[in-house]
Amino acid sequence: MTEDQRLSPGTGAAWLVEAGGQVRISDVDGGQTGDLFLVPVDDVDDGLSNGRTFDYGGTIVPTTGSVLYSRRSRPLAWIVTDDVGRHDFLYSPCSREMYQLQYDATDHPNCYDNLTGGLRAYGVPESTVTVAFNFFMNSRVDDAARLHIDPPTSRAGDALTVELERSCFVAVTACPASVSNGGGGGGPLEIAIRKR
Repeated sequence: MTEDQRLSPGTGAAWLVEAGGQVRISDVDGGQTGDLFLVPVDDVDDGLSNGRTFDYGGTIVPTTGSVLYSRRSRPLAWIVTDDVGRHDFLYSPCSREMYQLQYDATDHPNCYDNLTGGLRAYGVPESTVTVAFNFFMNSRVDDAARLHIDPPTSRAGDALTVELERSCFVAVTACPASVSNGGGGGGPLEIAIRKR
């Protein structure tokens, strides 16, 4: 059984996905980024960890075959397919505070509110949401150790699929940050959840 949903630009949603289920995220128009955050059902304080994933995978750019780990070193999901191969796991989700500090914008749609808002319905505290897996986001570290964000390389129809190792609450956003989306205003994403 598959549940399909379209995320409008700047929005997010969350679902309960059982172990063995899959989540496929498709870039509808191309050049769109978003955030993925996982929280195991049996411990809502133990969210996705970029540091643990880096430690055990030996790379800062997970792709096909990579396992995504929790803060307590538990495997949450693995990447089954990846049409793009370039993602970011260094930047925290864009937030209300980020838009205020960097752009003097107030009440801007943002990934942090979308992630925490979607997960709140499942009893996940906001403090669990830290660094999300920023799929299709094209970041790099230069020789001077400075971070850069380049336009995404994803094209229309490109997708990323993860399979859950354990039952998790899964939150996904369609990022509204123009700098992450090559200067654009953001586009929609198609989400397909295949239940076991």
